[in-house]
Amino acid sequence: MRSFFLLTTKKMENQKDERREQEIVYSRSVKAGKRIYYLDVRKARNNDLYLSITESKRRQAEEGEAPSFEKHKVFLYKEDFAHFIEGLQDVIAFVQNQLGTIEERPEWTPEKEETASENEEPKKKGLFGIFK
Repeated sequence: MRSFFLLTTKKMENQKDERREQEIVYSRSVKAGKRIYYLDVRKARNNDLYLSITESKRRQAEEGEAPSFEKHKVFLYKEDFAHFIEGLQDVIAFVQNQLGTIEERPEWTPEKEETASENEEPKKKGLFGIFK
């Protein structure tokens, strides 16, 4: 009886994983420094589509530990797209007006981080990584 329960539970977990994979209908990732942003178009139970934005940030591992990732999610529904785009364009325009040209960040690699961290103190960055 116990082994039947474990098999059933395992089977249910696999079915849940399959459903999760099926609900993503389009995906794109954006690499930005130590962060990766995943933009996933998902299908809801009622076949409606919505946007799932996931920020995945690599966390410094302690010696002997594997690196870990901190994740944050935002769900954006189609009826809010226009308002979200308007707000995003507005804040980006504000930042550009305040700072002028915004330089793109150089591509991040773990080797560059190790060399930089040995030589200098890490720099704190604010909104969108553009404020120093």
